[in-house]
Amino acid sequence: MDLKYAPKIAQELNLKLNQVENTAKLLMEDATIPFISRYRKELTGSLDEVEVTAIRDRLNQLEELDKRREAILKSLEERDLLTDELKVKIDAAETMTELEDIYLPFKPKKRTRATIAKEKGLEPLALMIFEQGSFDLSAEAQKYIDTEKSVNTEEEALAGARDIIAEMVSEDKISREKMRELFTKKAVLYSKVAKGKDDEGIKYKDYYDWKELATDSPSHRILAMFRGENEDFLRLEVIPEEAEAIEILERNFIKADNEASVQMKIAVTDSYKRLLSSSMESEFRAVLKAKADTEAIKVFADNLYQLLMAAPLGEKAVLALDPGFRTGCKVVCLNRQGKLLHNDTIYPHTGEAKTIEAGKKVLELLKAFGSEVIAIGNGTAGRETEDFVKRVIASSDDDKIKNLQVIMVNESGASVYSASDVAREEFPDYDVTVRGSVSIGRRLVDPLAELVKIDPKAIGVGQYQHDVNQTQLKQKLDDVVESCVNKVGVEVNTASKQLLTYVSGVGPKMAASIVEYRNNNGPFSCRDELRNIPRLKGKTFEQAAGFLRIRNGANPLDSSAVHPESYHVVEKMAEDLGCTIKDLMINPKNQEKIDINKYVTDTIGLPTLEDIRAELKKPGRDPREKFEVFEFMKGVNKIEDLAIGMRLPGIVTNVTNFGAFVDIGVHQDGLVHISEIADGYIKSPADVLKVHQKVTVKVLEVDAARKRISLSMRLEEVAKPVAKKPKKKTKEDLDNKLKMLMEKFGKK
Repeated sequence: MDLKYAPKIAQELNLKLNQVENTAKLLMEDATIPFISRYRKELTGSLDEVEVTAIRDRLNQLEELDKRREAILKSLEERDLLTDELKVKIDAAETMTELEDIYLPFKPKKRTRATIAKEKGLEPLALMIFEQGSFDLSAEAQKYIDTEKSVNTEEEALAGARDIIAEMVSEDKISREKMRELFTKKAVLYSKVAKGKDDEGIKYKDYYDWKELATDSPSHRILAMFRGENEDFLRLEVIPEEAEAIEILERNFIKADNEASVQMKIAVTDSYKRLLSSSMESEFRAVLKAKADTEAIKVFADNLYQLLMAAPLGEKAVLALDPGFRTGCKVVCLNRQGKLLHNDTIYPHTGEAKTIEAGKKVLELLKAFGSEVIAIGNGTAGRETEDFVKRVIASSDDDKIKNLQVIMVNESGASVYSASDVAREEFPDYDVTVRGSVSIGRRLVDPLAELVKIDPKAIGVGQYQHDVNQTQLKQKLDDVVESCVNKVGVEVNTASKQLLTYVSGVGPKMAASIVEYRNNNGPFSCRDELRNIPRLKGKTFEQAAGFLRIRNGANPLDSSAVHPESYHVVEKMAEDLGCTIKDLMINPKNQEKIDINKYVTDTIGLPTLEDIRAELKKPGRDPREKFEVFEFMKGVNKIEDLAIGMRLPGIVTNVTNFGAFVDIGVHQDGLVHISEIADGYIKSPADVLKVHQKVTVKVLEVDAARKRISLSMRLEEVAKPVAKKPKKKTKEDLDNKLKMLMEKFGKK
């Protein structure tokens, strides 16, 4: 990273120069985005994570541009093609596209029709025609007939010259800019079914005969069509009207009306049809794909953020079940810290005798392990298992068991976790079914702590995640996970290695060292003890300490988001008020007496002091919402139980650009199309809905065979106004109206 980019970025992002420069310096020192936005507000002018991320990403883009610029200059210099004029143009290029356009005529290329024509000595003729002066075209062309060079006729000479001109036109910077503008405004996306693939590619049926303006096509449609093309089910074209493109090029190059200009017109048409159209289509496809990728990745990232920040139930002893019909339900009992205490298998759906036996087992386990809540995965047999468990606990004569909450848990990604290296390391002596059940139980207690163990792409809140740019997707999702983990904070004495990995400045190796130290030396008593771990000192400690929590530690501030570097400020506040730090943190009256302006220094300003005061009011507060129990409609367990018009409670599982998917408890999410989300116009479903939101929906359509459910959130029936019949006019009414008109115009 280089500070020379700061003025440009400040202008682009509408920020102050010192904000960008200071942020860039922190990034160059390997400071993380959560750390910069949370603990360096004085330096950045209180930039948030989004703004800091934008600076980082733009710095990286400009670095890549300069790397490419240097490579091009080196290539031209090595081939003795670099002139002062060309260097000025290359140095002035502000985008990768502009840079590549300048370089294109000089780029090493395979033998083309133009290079072959040049080898035959036809370039002077081509340049003469290109200028379109008045000369005897036939006589000039005959000068280049040379059988040894395979130029046997006048027409062969002219054809070779036109090939050279066609390449000149296709590589001309202005031509490409004009074609780029035309494609952007008027390219049409045509989609057809591939020959003989009508039945096999049925899932792409909507695009078997599709046509729309490319720039109007939303990201999900673009990605769907591109996927269909990649799978060889669709044939796509993205092109404007050919005649308009050629007309634009002719206006740019045809400057006379003579024999040479006739040759120019032929060359220009050939240039577009043979070279420019395909080149521009490839480039424009890449632009469309990049735009669609960006939108899809943003949707995925937003959904992931909402899922990771879902409300935690909190520390509870859990009995968790991974449901199944024939194979039974795997049951695990976890203590309040999520430790596996017991596992078993019950078969409540394989006959009456097994059901009775399973019920007895559940009651025994609940009593033996003091379970405080029951978690059930929402996969196959989930609703049936929920009904079974509710009947079982209702039959208990123990009021504590009878009143236990039974909560359905979204198990997306649990199977991926259970087969992962992380799960094998955590539970080497248990099979995948036990691991999956543990994941379901822990996910209820703290979704964030458990979901960080799963590849975000496997959690099921994105679309086309395998089609988008994988590098960009990984960066964005890693940013989201890091943001969520650090926003919530991590209890260092109980956190898993995977959770610790995402703490600012920690990473996988340091996370392993923290766990190893904890296992060998017992729980940490204070944040300062973290410095005993090799390499967790200096900058690393500075980055991580504020996000690591120690409950019931020696210093009350260790359980808060106050950074150790600011402890002296809080100590001074307490001293000035004549109380202890603990009293300051638990007594609102003491907090109200704090005048933060007294503590402003050269290094600590009002933004940090405001954060400290807010943290003292709610030390170690969890920014996530309070947990609320949700229940699906009783008796509606499978798609066949649905009826059109039925109103049901549901949970949003995925938000896309075209609508939202809602779990209504029938093992198949329903789709609420964007047009059915609200009564009025909405630009994006994400403006109204978020993952894990509880909603009420109405069933519009059910296609059990294709497992498709269409839902609506527009629940109010709008009564259509009844048109009043016009009152029939009597003869007396007409006579009176006539009399009035005659009086008005003075007639008798």
